[in-house]
This record gives sequence, structure tokens and C-alpha cells, in this order.
Amino acid sequence: MSASLTPEERSHGEAVAALIRAEIAGAGGWLSFERFMELALYAPGLGYYSAGSVKLGPGGDFVTAPEVSELFGRCVARQCREVLGATGGGILELGAGTGALAGTILRELDAQAALPERYAILEVSADLAERQRARLASLPAHVRARLVWLERLPEEKLRGVILANEVADALPCRRFTLRGNEVRELGVALGPDGALASAEAAAAAPLKAACAPILGTPPRGFPDGYTSEVNLRLGPWIASLGECLERGILLLFDYGLPRAHYYHPQRVSGTLRCHFRQRAHDDPFINLGLQDITAWVDFTRVAEAGTDAGLEVAGFATQAAFLLALGLETLVAAAADAPTRARLAGEARRLVMPEEMGEAFKVMALARGSDAPLAGFTLQDLRRQL
Repeated sequence: MSASLTPEERSHGEAVAALIRAEIAGAGGWLSFERFMELALYAPGLGYYSAGSVKLGPGGDFVTAPEVSELFGRCVARQCREVLGATGGGILELGAGTGALAGTILRELDAQAALPERYAILEVSADLAERQRARLASLPAHVRARLVWLERLPEEKLRGVILANEVADALPCRRFTLRGNEVRELGVALGPDGALASAEAAAAAPLKAACAPILGTPPRGFPDGYTSEVNLRLGPWIASLGECLERGILLLFDYGLPRAHYYHPQRVSGTLRCHFRQRAHDDPFINLGLQDITAWVDFTRVAEAGTDAGLEVAGFATQAAFLLALGLETLVAAAADAPTRARLAGEARRLVMPEEMGEAFKVMALARGSDAPLAGFTLQDLRRQL
């Protein structure tokens, strides 16, 4: 546990640890990292996304693009309007965080007399859903009337846009390491002192099959001890989203890489990161239930899953290229006065500069039955890297 935790936070972390220890005991002494991550993030009432701590924004553990600047949401709104103009229908946002993106998109589309038929938010965290409702309560009544919260994917087919901003990185993932050209799975066990610790086990068939196209059979060109992640839940997740998309696009924003760059022999320890109070570190076994745990997204796997689900990879670009193509600079230039323009210029730099969010974050569009123009991908096409 972190030394700076309050007594309440310590008690919460100990409750999460007790839950995980019990599950390890029930599983025979070893638990997959995927299951550990699922419990740490989503266990009812205890997991990071299920409990009531402030997670996003300056007072939380990390800041997402919609909190950095409304410029992000205004650009996304432009892309949504373009698609909705061709498909009609509505917008479904997955994991809407603080509600910042929803608020900006709805205000922007309202100003352009282009509101969607419905703006649905699918939120697994009851706490976050309440925060979203409070934040969006200030919208005009005719805009709020378009809002609805869902607890699961809609059964009826959707026309329009599905938005997923920093959702895929929080899907529980598997971890593996190489030992003498053999893939071993990394999981969680109890150390001699009863503390949670990383532990190896024989890799199950699904993990071995997923690693084969990444590492080769047998693995070659990777050093002994090479460690990384594979997200076996991406495929089913994309398939479920594709199933409810009748016509339109799925628009994903996340930090990640094409497979050849993600699984580079020099990236020897993978991409797993934890976020706690605006600091990033790589120890998932502390601050249990109080910190975010993520891994970068293998966008090649996303593209493959999209193709398997009957979706077309309609665009793939860096966040910087996407926002610039949608007129980020013109939005800054159009500010009402010099101080506002200076503030927006600083926010824009954080969104697009390579050392900030501009290059690490990628945007991918998966389309079904829609050949609507996608202005966000006119400056850059990285699909050949997939």
C-alpha cells in the first residue's frame, strides 16, 4: 500500500486484497492476471471503477482528452455530425467518464442545429453515472431530453456513432513472459508474507494461440524474459459492439500501437501502467481498488476483430492528425479574445504535441454500411501499418 493513504483508503485496499486472496485460494493458489485486473477494477462495490473515489480530472488519478480541453469534444462533434448527416440516428458513448465529452458534443451539435436523435451513455460505474448526470444537468432542457443512461448494450440496432474514449485500455488483459523460447503466463499468487505477487504458470491454449502470430512459432528474435500483454477480450468486445451497429461507425480513441511496434523486441517489459493521483507507475499490487490499471491497445488486434465482426477499418490515425484534420487550429483562431486564444492554444498543444497526447493516442474508425466521408482521417492514413 502507498504510505500516503487515508485510513479509509487503507481499509478499502485491504478489503480488495482480501477478496483477491480468497479468489486465489479458491483457484488453487494461482490467478490469471486478467482475473486479478478484473477484480481490482470492477469487483462490485470494491473495484476501482465500482467504488466512489474521484478518478478523472485534476483532482483524480489521470486526465483524459475531454478534460484537457473542450477543443477535443468540439472536433469529435464535427466528425459525429458528418456521420449522422449520412446515417441519421444517434450517438452511444461507452464509459463516459466525467461526462465532459458528452456535454461538449451535445452543446456543439445543438449550436449547429444537428442534435442526434438520442445520446446514450453506457456506464458500468454507478458512481460515475451519477457524476455524469450532475454535470450534464446544466444542459438546456431540449438537449437533456436526448440523454439516456444504459446499463448494457441496447438490444435494438443502432444507426449513427459509437464512441469509446480510453475504454479498450481498461479491458482486463493477459500477461506473458518468455522462458527459453517457451511462452509462460504471468498471474498472481501469494508470497511468503501473504502479499500479492507475480507468479508464472504454464500458458493456456488460448494465450499460446494468441502469442503465435506475435512472437513466431517457436518465438524468435525476442530476448529471454521478454514480458508483455495480450488482450483476449478485445475480440468479443468489438464483436458485441458490431452486433448492435446497424449502420455507422465505431470511433475508438486510446493509447496504443500497431502490433509490429507494440511487440518490439526492445519493449522488454510491456506496456502495463497504473495511474494514481496523477502519477504513473508499474506496480499493480499496491493501492488495490484505488488506482487505475491499464495496458496499451494493440490496434492490429482491434482491426482484426473489426474485420471478423463484419466491420471495415475506415480510418486509423494519430490523435494529432485527427484533430487537426477536423479544424482544431481554426477553433483556436476563432476565439473571442486574445487571452482565450492563448489558453486554447496551450490546450491544443497538449492535445497534439508528440511528447504530450498527440502521437501516443490513436484514433480508429470501424464502419458498417456507411461510406460517409470521415474528415478526421484526411490528413493521415496509418492503416498500412496494421
